[in-house]
Amino acid sequence: MDKRILKYIGLNKVFTLATSIDNSPYCANCFYAHDEETDTLIFLSDNSTRHIKEAIENKTVAGTIQNGVTIVSEIKGIQFRGEMIDITEKEQQEFYSIYYKRFPFAKGKPSPIWVVKLNWIKMTDNSLGFGTKLIWER
Repeated sequence: MDKRILKYIGLNKVFTLATSIDNSPYCANCFYAHDEETDTLIFLSDNSTRHIKEAIENKTVAGTIQNGVTIVSEIKGIQFRGEMIDITEKEQQEFYSIYYKRFPFAKGKPSPIWVVKLNWIKMTDNSLGFGTKLIWER
């Protein structure tokens, strides 16, 4: 993965997760940690949330990571597609460790851990020239 994409993912903390069931899209914002070794986004969320129920039913998800910049020449952001993956108990502990290292306060409200395996990323980075796109694909 391009180092500029990795840096941007590492600098941000919240992604928008998009799910869809029966042609009815839904979005949720989640704090995330990124595991560079597995190219995954790790987040916590209760089983009862709509986005988790939908991601269990339809594992294909999409999302964005952006920092809210409103000056056109400074716009940077990521659009991604991925798949919610099932993880073993051992993997759960490894992913919890990564997540809690980034967000130690999250230990105060234990929640199930979820993992999105990234399959495709398009990063727009106007600081490299207006409309510059960096593409990564698994």
